[in-house]
Amino acid sequence: MQHAVGSPLPPPHQPGHGPATGWSPAAHHPGPQSAGAHQGSVPVPPPPPAPGYPAPPPGPASSCAPSAPETTGHVPLPPGGPVAMPMAPPAATVPDPAGTTLAVLLIGPAGAGKTSVAKYWADHRRVPTAHISLDDVREWVRSGFADPQSGWNDNSEAQYRLARRTCGFAARNFLANGISCILDDAVFPDRPVVGLGGWKRHVGPGLLPVVLLPGLDIVLERNAERSGNRRLSDEEVARIHGRMAGWYGSGLPIIDNSQLDVPETARVLDDVLARSIASPPQW
Repeated sequence: MQHAVGSPLPPPHQPGHGPATGWSPAAHHPGPQSAGAHQGSVPVPPPPPAPGYPAPPPGPASSCAPSAPETTGHVPLPPGGPVAMPMAPPAATVPDPAGTTLAVLLIGPAGAGKTSVAKYWADHRRVPTAHISLDDVREWVRSGFADPQSGWNDNSEAQYRLARRTCGFAARNFLANGISCILDDAVFPDRPVVGLGGWKRHVGPGLLPVVLLPGLDIVLERNAERSGNRRLSDEEVARIHGRMAGWYGSGLPIIDNSQLDVPETARVLDDVLARSIASPPQW
């Protein structure tokens, strides 16, 4: 079930909303002829200068002369479409995710290190790469922000869906213009509203999901270092972590980064993505 959130943008200017193309007032309402004008007469050139006198300087250029084309700085951008599955390279070669344009979804509970790993991974690739965090996009809403920590309700669900759709549109536009994307979100395996279906619908079947799932003690420690509405209670962190364990057996690749720092986790992520490109997960 989809909830319609927001409203479509107004359509661009359409033909018929202004003067018709090629319509000229002068063409339909010719002015009166001058009293002394002779139709069909040829303009008479000025007489040559008298001997010993210089010719007069040329007059200004006619306003009807064509002018040089102006540069506007407009750069046409390809429209974004559903992201297709990355093409697997020939069997004789090893996939190189660092040089491939990809769309990656990094899944995990609060405190798993999703944002830190996603930023580092995006910063150290050989191809242009963007990082899109769903939490950041949700918090674009300032007045009237529906914080899920205050209770999951129609408003928080609507704002979550809107943020996810916005992230999906951004990812598709980046990919259409040759820029890879890594998105991060706490996607639950047992709740369709915040499940993978919405991401697949908004980004496309080529999205590569990877689960980041360290031990509970690690996420509790990392969560304690947070502040503001990003910090959850220990009970909430434990509950989310327990639900994330449902990804085991789902067929999605899972990285336990309990004993890995951010650069090591990013290297493992590249290894996982190389396998995903060669054999895409079924989800």
